[in-house]
Amino acid sequence: MPYTYEYPRPALTVDCVIFGLDESHGLKVLLIERAHDPFSHCWALPGGFVDMEEDLMTAALRELEEETGVKDVFIEQLYTFGRPGRDPRGRVVSVAYYALVNLEEHPVRADSDARKVCWFPIADLPALAFDHQEILEVAINRLRGKVRYQPIGFELLPEHFTLSQLQKLYETILGVEELNKRNFRTRILKMGVLREAGKQEGVAHRPAMLYGFDKEKYEQLVKEKYDDLIRRGLDFEI
Repeated sequence: MPYTYEYPRPALTVDCVIFGLDESHGLKVLLIERAHDPFSHCWALPGGFVDMEEDLMTAALRELEEETGVKDVFIEQLYTFGRPGRDPRGRVVSVAYYALVNLEEHPVRADSDARKVCWFPIADLPALAFDHQEILEVAINRLRGKVRYQPIGFELLPEHFTLSQLQKLYETILGVEELNKRNFRTRILKMGVLREAGKQEGVAHRPAMLYGFDKEKYEQLVKEKYDDLIRRGLDFEI
């Protein structure tokens, strides 16, 4: 017979912060409108309770798909939130995950415990349930910190993109109006993690070169521990 401790044990939940980029290069986050108490009709991050025989990432991906229809995404663990009183249902600890997705590749639909599901600009958010505003702020800060030392964010772009689109992505994530264009292009190309993919077609202006992210080259750099090259390449002047 398994041994059971007598003292109370906290419940465990997962929450998902899913970032996407819209056509105007605005950074958005995926939210659900809760269908049940507590915080019925309030907006919140997708998430829920972890089943007894379920690992954390499996639970996060399950809740994300059940509530929003989003699936087949790579999520990364963000932080654990366990402040007493963060959930009116009792002592609840939440492990948060975050991901970057292309909006066009992941249509959303409300299901399970969600009344609605919608993408919101991070600059214009509704009031959020529980401590989800705090979770979101941690995720945004993590994203802005990580983009300075690791080439992330390519999931937000189409397969082929211009350097202008890539620069706009970095400006959006970092929350700055404009990076030094020459410095950005010199540094990002010097890393060697982009491959040329031809030029734009059917545009009224002079066609720009298209690029794709060379994931194999990047993984090779990481494997060979060229961390300094990567850091220098992404240390843009702001």
